[in-house]
Amino acid sequence: MSNFKIVPMSRDYARRIRENGKDDFGHTVVEQIATGSGPCRVLLKPFRKGIDKRLLFTHSPFDIDNPFNQPGPIFIHADDVEPYADVYRFPPEIKANKTSFPLSLIGYDSSQMMVFTQLVGDADVDELITEIFNNQHHVEYLHARNAQACCYICRIDRI
Repeated sequence: MSNFKIVPMSRDYARRIRENGKDDFGHTVVEQIATGSGPCRVLLKPFRKGIDKRLLFTHSPFDIDNPFNQPGPIFIHADDVEPYADVYRFPPEIKANKTSFPLSLIGYDSSQMMVFTQLVGDADVDELITEIFNNQHHVEYLHARNAQACCYICRIDRI
């Protein structure tokens, strides 16, 4: 059994963003046809360029405002989608595309302070997550980010 769980953006949070048309920073949500792969932070699958409608807005994945609070641009589908469900393995379409989705894993303690970073590179991200949680006991959870764009993809909880 896996020692981690993938946590996509919640459907309720995405619904609120869609309904309000504003993000938590007061910025207007931008709707557009996908010009890049994304991914959608709810579904955790890449967008189909030129086909999918997506929403762009500012998001912070933290509950507590602190020096590591890294708000940034993210995308979700413009329409309601089911959240990523295969939560005991990293999303395979993101994992398989290391060119579009070069990954970094950033570890945080219970106070939301950054205590660990690791570029995934050519490693298997599922194996690396397992290794981090087995060996870095001070890491409570991880954020997966695009290592080039630095944008947040998803949270990974220790179980």
